[in-house]
Amino acid sequence: MYLIFDTETTGLPKRWDAPLTDSDNWPRCIQIAWQLHDEMGNLIENQDYLIQPEGFDIPYDSERIHGISTDLAREQGISLDEVLEKFNIAIQKSKFIVGQNVGFDLNIMGAEFIRRNFDNSLQEMPVLDTCTEKTASLCEIPGGRGGKFKLPTLTELHEFLFNEPFAEAHNATADVEATTRCFLELIRQRIYTLDELDVPAGYFENFSEENPASIELIGLKHINLKKASDRIRKRLEKQHPTDDISNQEIQENLEKLDEIRFAHLHNHSQFSVLQSTISIPDLVAAAAEEDMSAVALTDHANMMGAFHFVKEVGSYNKGVAEHNATAEENGEELRKPLKAILGCEFFVCENHLDNSRKDNGYQVVILAKNKKGYHNLAKMSSKAYTDGFYYVPRIDKEVIKEYKEDLIVLTGNLYGEVPSKILNVGEKQAEEALLWWKKEFGEDLYIELMRHDQEDENRVNPVLVEFSRKYEVKLIATNNTYYWKQEDANAHDILLCVKDGEKQATPIGRGRGYRYGLPNTEYYFKSGNEMKRLFKDLPDAISNIQEIVDKIEPFELARDVLLPAFEIPEEFKSEEDLVDGGKRGENAFLKHITFEGARKRYPEITPEIEERLNFELSVIENTGYPGYFLIVEDFIRAARAMGVSVGPGRGSAAGSVVAYCLWITNIDPIKYDLLFERFLNPDRVSMPDIDIDFDDEGRSRVMDYVIEKYGANQVAQIITYGTMAAKSSIRDTARVLDLPLMDSDRIAKLIPNTKLGKLFAMDEKTIRSKFRGDEIEKINELLNIAEGDDLEAETVNQARILEGSVRNTGIHACGVIITPGDITNYVPVSVAKDSELYVTQFDNSVVESAGLLKMDFLGLKTLTLIKDTVKIVKGRHDIDLDPDSFPLDDEETYKLFQRGETVGIFQYESPGMQKHMQALKPTVFDDLIAMNALYRPGPMEYIPSFIARKHGDEEISYDLPEMEEYLEETYGITVYQEQVMLLSQKLAGFSKGEADMLRKAMGKKLVALLAQLKPKFIDGGNAKGHPAEVLEKIWKDWEAFASYAFNKSHSTCYAWIAYQTAYLKAHYPAEYMAAVLSNNMNDIKQVTFFMEECKRMKLNVLGPDVNESYYKFSVNKENAVRFGMGAIKGVGSGAVATIVENRKSKEGPYRSIFDMAKRIDLRSANKKAFENLALAGGFDGFGGTHRAQYFHDDGNGMSFLEKVVKYAQKFQESQNSSQVSLFGEASDVQIPEPEVPPCSEWGTMEKLRREKEVVGIYISGHPLDDFRIEMSYFCNGKLSDCRELESIVNRELTIGCVVVDVQHRVSKNGKGWAIFTVEDYEESYEFKIFGEEYLRMKHFFVPNNFIHLKIFVKEGWTNKDTGKKGEPRIQFRDISLLHDIMDKNAKKLTIQLNVQDLKAEKIDWLNDTFNTHKGECQLQFIVYDMAEQVKLKMRSRKRKVQISQELIEELEKEQFMYKLN
Repeated sequence: MYLIFDTETTGLPKRWDAPLTDSDNWPRCIQIAWQLHDEMGNLIENQDYLIQPEGFDIPYDSERIHGISTDLAREQGISLDEVLEKFNIAIQKSKFIVGQNVGFDLNIMGAEFIRRNFDNSLQEMPVLDTCTEKTASLCEIPGGRGGKFKLPTLTELHEFLFNEPFAEAHNATADVEATTRCFLELIRQRIYTLDELDVPAGYFENFSEENPASIELIGLKHINLKKASDRIRKRLEKQHPTDDISNQEIQENLEKLDEIRFAHLHNHSQFSVLQSTISIPDLVAAAAEEDMSAVALTDHANMMGAFHFVKEVGSYNKGVAEHNATAEENGEELRKPLKAILGCEFFVCENHLDNSRKDNGYQVVILAKNKKGYHNLAKMSSKAYTDGFYYVPRIDKEVIKEYKEDLIVLTGNLYGEVPSKILNVGEKQAEEALLWWKKEFGEDLYIELMRHDQEDENRVNPVLVEFSRKYEVKLIATNNTYYWKQEDANAHDILLCVKDGEKQATPIGRGRGYRYGLPNTEYYFKSGNEMKRLFKDLPDAISNIQEIVDKIEPFELARDVLLPAFEIPEEFKSEEDLVDGGKRGENAFLKHITFEGARKRYPEITPEIEERLNFELSVIENTGYPGYFLIVEDFIRAARAMGVSVGPGRGSAAGSVVAYCLWITNIDPIKYDLLFERFLNPDRVSMPDIDIDFDDEGRSRVMDYVIEKYGANQVAQIITYGTMAAKSSIRDTARVLDLPLMDSDRIAKLIPNTKLGKLFAMDEKTIRSKFRGDEIEKINELLNIAEGDDLEAETVNQARILEGSVRNTGIHACGVIITPGDITNYVPVSVAKDSELYVTQFDNSVVESAGLLKMDFLGLKTLTLIKDTVKIVKGRHDIDLDPDSFPLDDEETYKLFQRGETVGIFQYESPGMQKHMQALKPTVFDDLIAMNALYRPGPMEYIPSFIARKHGDEEISYDLPEMEEYLEETYGITVYQEQVMLLSQKLAGFSKGEADMLRKAMGKKLVALLAQLKPKFIDGGNAKGHPAEVLEKIWKDWEAFASYAFNKSHSTCYAWIAYQTAYLKAHYPAEYMAAVLSNNMNDIKQVTFFMEECKRMKLNVLGPDVNESYYKFSVNKENAVRFGMGAIKGVGSGAVATIVENRKSKEGPYRSIFDMAKRIDLRSANKKAFENLALAGGFDGFGGTHRAQYFHDDGNGMSFLEKVVKYAQKFQESQNSSQVSLFGEASDVQIPEPEVPPCSEWGTMEKLRREKEVVGIYISGHPLDDFRIEMSYFCNGKLSDCRELESIVNRELTIGCVVVDVQHRVSKNGKGWAIFTVEDYEESYEFKIFGEEYLRMKHFFVPNNFIHLKIFVKEGWTNKDTGKKGEPRIQFRDISLLHDIMDKNAKKLTIQLNVQDLKAEKIDWLNDTFNTHKGECQLQFIVYDMAEQVKLKMRSRKRKVQISQELIEELEKEQFMYKLN
């Protein structure tokens, strides 16, 4: 007997793995239907019962699925006990339990039997399920987990078996009938085995005889439960009419509400990442526009926007106060301030520490009453991320109980605990939940009502209103806003699609094939009047809002920076500090170590130095920052002790002599006129900011030290918000709207480097004044697109709304926060994937204002480079270099700068800087400092004048003789902010603080402050006897230039690092370039670039060699740079370590591949490492073998290298287990070495191609090296030019390259075309060629062919319908082989000779050489005399030559200047 059954329930379990005894977890059964069939499929009985709900309701969400309402079940159902009795009788008659996905139904009925203590055998019965892997492979529906077929639904199985759909009725009777039909058909088709059915042989034949045709439905009549429920509901409504509110009452309510100011208490900003389009300024502007009394910020689980929000409301209120101060006089209306309410919408789960199952919990809104409440919110938000993050950041009720003080709770949206339980679990459970919140929060709990015109809300709200009356919990009206204006709804929907990686065309819903989206467009920031109209029948829901607003005490989040306590020696501690919290002890200790350091730094502490130190220490004391210096000094000292390189300083901190004496910085401020007040202004207390450079490999060790010292809960990194920029908002929107990628790229390229919001707000005149001609053309095209009504227009216009949305969060590259206590006491924190530290929820722009001490720990690659060079020099020459003591007057170093050979020199390596260095010819360190400051947009225009003045080609003049003292070093040009500060003190008697204010005002063009300082400057200058008109001129010059003036402290520090790198390059070129290459090992383009520099320096760069290479690049005995094995793909640090370690053993260098394989640790160096070393040339040094042999397979399926590795493994095994003979001595088992197979060598191209595969570049040469002359004389472009076709429209390019890949194709109409990929020295590029051009040139498309490509770039086609221009097109004019280019194009050779070089032996050499290379090309000589400025052209009448690579190489070898035409 087969018992086929199905149930309908009150919902789904929270936990599928819970025991059946957990009655709260398992839903209730409200309908059961079964059919009992004998073994031949004949119906024995069929039953269908509704079950009366006892002590529970049927939730709306379940009713929506199966249609059974609580009233229908009560009216037409029977008791559970009666059903269990009848069902148990059916179980006893049956042999198998059958169902579609029947496990769920077994659990439901099992739990019901347990609730009634009813003995039964249901759980022991054998089960046959129609939803299994077997039926999945039968239906073959793709989309299952792990690449398998999807398990079929009842509908899908029915359709497969009977070729007719069955609409799952979610009526147990109908579902059982369809399941029975499917099950019996599966038996008829012998899908089950005899063993599974536990039947004798011949069963299937008998069953087929009984059922010869496809199984039919029994034909039971199914009740439409939904209609039945609706009928009962309508009947009950007639019997109990609702007390509808009259029109008159509504009118009275609206009149009452007219006086009340509304406030939105449930709003999301862009910090609810990718879920809201409202920015913080927009949120405040929206509330202000509607004259609301307050506005709340309640982002999902985080408080990232809190500081920005409070600050924005504060600045709005400041504007209101300023307006109101003059409003009465001007007869204007007074404006009311706005109150900021900070809140958070938390995910409240059962147990926030449980990561064994997904539980996103309920969404509950919690608001802070005051500052203490805010700190409690911050604590909970931090815990949600640091302890509770699992899919989403979560907390639980225990956390809420711990931090509930000074908080207000709103029950939340439909996902809140109370509304959600009404919908999904039952009113009784919802009631219990409400009572828990009321018990904890009392008067501070409010029931939140929303009206978005949704059926589910309409079902929940009456229950919530009833709860409100029953338990005296006040109602409030909210709208759960996600966007500002209703027309932004579409943009918000696009944002949700961006978040989930969906297309907007996918329908909104749950499950496969659907996406998340809001049900309608009502989630906007509604006006007060709109909200009042929505809740006109519940006026209390509006008026209660003011009660919440009144409970809120406004507070500020900005505060002074809090420094962690620094432990100082006992003898410096002061009793008074303990009483008043002073810093006497810290100041005394700082003074002590400063003067200790000064004695080491200066041979003699002069009165001038002592005065400067005392001045700085007094400012540090007055501003209250001694601890800051002590903290920095401590970890810098620790860094140096750990062997981490520390930079000489950066930024204005280098102006502090105290910092110099504490070894925080390494540049003497007194020597270079660097100013302390540029760093710490005595007149204006501002946080000092010492940014520290560490070598990038040691930075993490310093951070570990800081964590160890202060504790992991007091150190954090700083969050960054990645926002949607103009171009990415276009691309994201296009992806969601399904605009083709080509079109979205084209639109994105039209946007100049500016925001869409700004661009669309500009008028034509502004656009013309701000942008270049080519940009204006693109902007106009963009504006035209936006005015259309097609998909492109929608993309642009929706992207404008989304621009600036927070897209993701990251970590600030170098910012580190240190706090006095647990960081969550000060700011909310979160976590990040790539950091073990906490991450602040506040970003870099506000952490200091929020009272946190921020340090910048920067990793500077150049410091690692210097450190590596020093190591290589020590290893090769046994010289201990100290970069900090390099002499500043080294001639070789300045010669290197003068020649402009600054590739690889920190800050001086750009081509522009090289050109200026050649012109300037620096001779003193001050020149380098000045050029570092001048080489930036703006001041760059002063460089020619600076150079001319240095060389005496331009007069050095000073407006006043007194200015010479400070301007002499820069030849009379104001280059540094420090010069402005010093001169304002000297000329006009400014104090140090005023001088710094002037610097800031000029640098940032602060008009009001400048207007205040100018009279002071003029009057002060007059008092010192300077003419007013000269002072006016100086002021005017400063105003023009001071915004460009640079911080000399920073410039000096970085010029010093540059000088150190230049010194090393000048004196240890090979070692320096090896370090440069090592530091760029991960960027193969940079490696290529620096290898070119090595060539120019006549330094050999050799490929890797297992007997010479290390992990990084190194220098061998012949002073050649050796490739680092770490640059080879697949050769890890472990493999390199074992290779290097074993060659240093007493056995010495490896003698052969066998010797190496036997000696190294084969667990660290696998087969891949061996293969890639061979391909890169690592074994070339062994001799007697070439690369092809290592990969040769002589027919037994194993390459020679594999045999070598196997041989080495056997050898090592035998060594490890030396067998001992009967007499005790070890036997030496000989394992024969594999034979080196004879085979032919790879050609140059094959060898180079494989090299490039494993290293990313060609090492032993470049395929195009043989065509160097053709490339330089007969090519006017590079492949990189093709990346920006727009910029080369209507130009002809000739490019030399090698073909690396070709794919010949045939189009639909039978015509041939091809995709071919070519490479030059820098790029590879893929071209497509069609039609007649393809037929004419296809014979050139052969891999490894060297070709000379002549192309013309034409404008794109214009679309006749839209008038839009497409992408530019490439026309192939000609292709030749590079081999033929010299003969084809070289018509004339011109030799240039200095009259001084006209010696007999040179002329004889030329004569002999040209005799050897006779040909048909013209020969011409140009003889010149530089002294007399004379040049003579002479054409050879009789002699003609054959221009070839060999001839050119010979001329170059003899250093003749030549030119080809």
